[in-house]
Amino acid sequence: MTAHKGWRDFSMVFALAGIAGFFALSSPQFLGSRNLSMLAIELSITATLALGMLLVILPGQIDLSAGSGVGLLGGIASVLIFSHGWPAPLAMLASLVLGIVVWYAMGSVVVRERMPSFIITLGGLLVFKGLFWLVINNRTVPVTAGAGSNLYSLLTTYYLPRPLGFALALACAAGWGWLRYQDRKERLENGLEAEDGEVCFLKSFITAQLVFLFAVVANQFRGVPLPFVILGLVAACVTVLTEHTPFGRHLYAIGGNEEAAVVSGIPVERTVITAFAIMGAIVAVTGFMQTAYAGASTTTVGDLMELDAVAACVIGGTSLKGGRGTAFGVLFGALIMATLLNGMTLLAVAPEFKYIARGAVLALAVWLDVRLSR
Repeated sequence: MTAHKGWRDFSMVFALAGIAGFFALSSPQFLGSRNLSMLAIELSITATLALGMLLVILPGQIDLSAGSGVGLLGGIASVLIFSHGWPAPLAMLASLVLGIVVWYAMGSVVVRERMPSFIITLGGLLVFKGLFWLVINNRTVPVTAGAGSNLYSLLTTYYLPRPLGFALALACAAGWGWLRYQDRKERLENGLEAEDGEVCFLKSFITAQLVFLFAVVANQFRGVPLPFVILGLVAACVTVLTEHTPFGRHLYAIGGNEEAAVVSGIPVERTVITAFAIMGAIVAVTGFMQTAYAGASTTTVGDLMELDAVAACVIGGTSLKGGRGTAFGVLFGALIMATLLNGMTLLAVAPEFKYIARGAVLALAVWLDVRLSR
């Protein structure tokens, strides 16, 4: 571990502790089981999108259309279910496939036409926003429970039974420990630098304690919320993809030095396009959760979510130049962003100050990334 990396890790931990401590002192409800459950749902939505953003940033790209895509794909599913009577699973599947196809097309344009992803996805932001408003006809489409629509409406209102929540916590802790062990084993077998065994065990042990603590707190309210389970599945998939597959190694190699990756025989075009396609699927899943959490598909769903996702990635140690970043870091960065927004909402902070805070955090995170990259 370099001094810069160690300083950054500790500074982020202290920042999270400071933010949480401030809100806990300002509002006793912040540490209540109900608010922490709501925080878990908000974290799940932000972190899920940020994990998709990680896959795009690692090869040195960016996606500014993610927030508008969240609104559009969630809106399409809502209209199909509540205005046209489609079964929820079929509507969500159609929206998911559409997301994959559209983002695959954007990735193809970026890679094959040598277009900057910043420009292409900025255009997508505007196009998707306009299409979203057309799809919902500039009105509010309520998300209500009913025949054929329970799956959609329950995305953010269903909580796991308490025993199942504890069983899931045990599975997550064991799975995380196994991934850490496998990662260290692979690095040692390949002659790469790896963290000390005791440090690896300590990190896994502390993570397991935090997971069980969350399960205990969540069970004091209604149980572990379903979005947190979805986040766990997405995080596990992204972790395996980035750290234990050739696809993940290719992403890091392309972000580190694209020319060297080409010379090495890495399929750069296919890898980047696949990353965009996966991003499309994750945008759709986030759209379903965000729309269900908002209780309606309205014109403001998804606004600025792409910036929160980018901020979560950069805060968590992902380089905007590509080649550096981890799923665990992204989750930590998303936790900081979600805690900040949740605390400001709890204190009834005016919307204008929320925007200022989000912008300041994003700017600070990018500045920190540049400083530590020198």
